[in-house]
Amino acid sequence: MTMLPISLTIAAGAALLNIWLAMRVGRMRAKENIFVGDGGNEAVIRRMRAHSNYIENTAFVLILLILVELGLGSSIWLWATGSLYLVGRILHALGMDGMMWGRMAGAIITMLTQLGLAITALVAVYMTPTTIMATEVAETETVAPD
Repeated sequence: MTMLPISLTIAAGAALLNIWLAMRVGRMRAKENIFVGDGGNEAVIRRMRAHSNYIENTAFVLILLILVELGLGSSIWLWATGSLYLVGRILHALGMDGMMWGRMAGAIITMLTQLGLAITALVAVYMTPTTIMATEVAETETVAPD
């Protein structure tokens, strides 16, 4: 069995962060007495968008993280990348509540994380030396039974 300690740890952290973001939406809805949708309330909309934006990006990051770890193995660089992504998403969520520098920092961290993982994945595939082996196919002859 292949163990992916970085991917498993970051995925667990991502799941916990998802729960935290969902709870923030629920608390704001309860505070504003809005139980379905956003009710046109800006605070609820901001919390919902922070959660939605997280969902929109996290799947790509986790898939790339898993595949890079499978292809290249575990590394400090990969730990740092996954951890930084989670910190960036926390900053983004707080930024959506008014800490504007956090929103910008979180968005930049998210984009750079995805870009770095995507480039790493492409480099791993196309810069890895491979040997192309040709297989000779021989023609077969059908023999009728006697």
